[in-house]
Amino acid sequence: MLYDLLLVLYFVGPIVGLWFIFKKAGVAPWKAVVPVYNIVVWIKMCGKSWKWYIYFLIPALNIFTYLLLVVETAKVFRRYGFWEQFAAVVFPWVYLPILGLSPKMEYHDPTVDPPQKVGEVRDWADAIVFAIVAAVIIRGFTFELYNIPSSSMEGSLMTGDYLLVSKLAYGPRATMTPLALPLMHNTIPGTGDKVESYLSWIKLPYHRYPGYTHVKRYDAVVFNFPEGDTTLKASPGNQYTYYDAVRTNNQELLRDGWFVRPLDRKTNYIKRCIGMPGETLQIENQQVFIDGKPIATPKDAQTTYGFLTNARGIPPQMVQQELDRLGLSYQDIENAGPYLVDSTGVLLAYDVPLNKRQLYGLVNSALGRQLNVVADTVPATEDISLYPHKKKQVQSVDNFGPVHIPAKGEVLELNDSTLPYYRRLITVYEHNTLELRDGKIYINGEPTDSYTVKQNYYWMMGDNRHHSQDSRFWGFVPEDHIVGKAKWVLFSKDKDRGKFRKGRWFLNACAY
Repeated sequence: MLYDLLLVLYFVGPIVGLWFIFKKAGVAPWKAVVPVYNIVVWIKMCGKSWKWYIYFLIPALNIFTYLLLVVETAKVFRRYGFWEQFAAVVFPWVYLPILGLSPKMEYHDPTVDPPQKVGEVRDWADAIVFAIVAAVIIRGFTFELYNIPSSSMEGSLMTGDYLLVSKLAYGPRATMTPLALPLMHNTIPGTGDKVESYLSWIKLPYHRYPGYTHVKRYDAVVFNFPEGDTTLKASPGNQYTYYDAVRTNNQELLRDGWFVRPLDRKTNYIKRCIGMPGETLQIENQQVFIDGKPIATPKDAQTTYGFLTNARGIPPQMVQQELDRLGLSYQDIENAGPYLVDSTGVLLAYDVPLNKRQLYGLVNSALGRQLNVVADTVPATEDISLYPHKKKQVQSVDNFGPVHIPAKGEVLELNDSTLPYYRRLITVYEHNTLELRDGKIYINGEPTDSYTVKQNYYWMMGDNRHHSQDSRFWGFVPEDHIVGKAKWVLFSKDKDRGKFRKGRWFLNACAY
């Protein structure tokens, strides 16, 4: 209700203001309610040139132009104060009605009585304010640039790809922590990721405005890291979670030295949507099955292969040089590790993540002719690091599940076998209390053997299947954690080698 009211104010307020502003300027008020035409009249009323009509046709630039036009409107009413114009930029739906309704505010035709000029410092201050406000609006509600920092999506999306992430696609999500430094996600640059860029004094409820599509299988999705509500300040990128530490130490820990983050300030991740709400997912020997049927694997997905060398062995640097020639990220080259060395230190075997193209290039190289290449499927073993982190669970990243992905409105049966999968959903994501007493499950103090899901959930996986921290490790991605859809690779730079990958510019980020 709160966000619906704000949305109405945002769109209705300026129109109401223009109705009375046009009337003061001697323009027929009805022109204020005619879409597009009201902008044409407004530009003319402020004495601006024909170029402004063009600016309004350019996405993103039109937001900046709109805010400038609000300030130009203040100027033709002889309102020059910096803070007043700042208020006009931040709250146009309030400021424009004030201009139109206040009897003290008089319109001055700019063609007869031009507005006074301000100093150079003031010009710069105005430009900076306009740019920041416009950037915040664009970044928050339309699209955002996202730089892929790791190799978890290679070789489909590569380290150094700069993506255009659409927030309009699934619907822009309103901010939940409005007291924050602009254009910063969760920490202040230059502080070693140790100082937050926001204040949590005011927290607003989750709300998502309508989008023009919904999450689909194989979409490349940016979302807030589900387990990222409590992360270690000293870890790189704050990615080591409290829950990792509890599982490692097998005990509850004090939360000193941790970031406790609200939903919209968790670290952003990008993965590919593999499982949809209401489906059952299982992985057998790297093949993903949905509801018992195999689905396609992204064509450039990487998986690990093992290399067995001849008896003489091959120097490790020769293997690394060949991997560098094939364009593997340095992170993946580091992940490639010798796992069998003879008594003299000569390398006999190697593990390396490759996609099909890279595998073909290596096998057909001079080095490849000295190698015996084998697929490296991870067998199922007892592994508490994998979701849902049960003791004595037998699975692996290549042999996983089955796991059912909850859908909004679905009634989940709760018992000893299902509760580990859904406990975090019930308590953390949907904000209920859950207790086990005398062999019974209590939710919000009431005994129950079922739970009705309040939102949709998704299963996300990286295309670099053996080197991706994804849903196989931390479970479902709630709908309220979704930030946007990766639409295009605007440009790409190989950060390891310092070269632009021109062949990747303007690629479809969701191609698979």
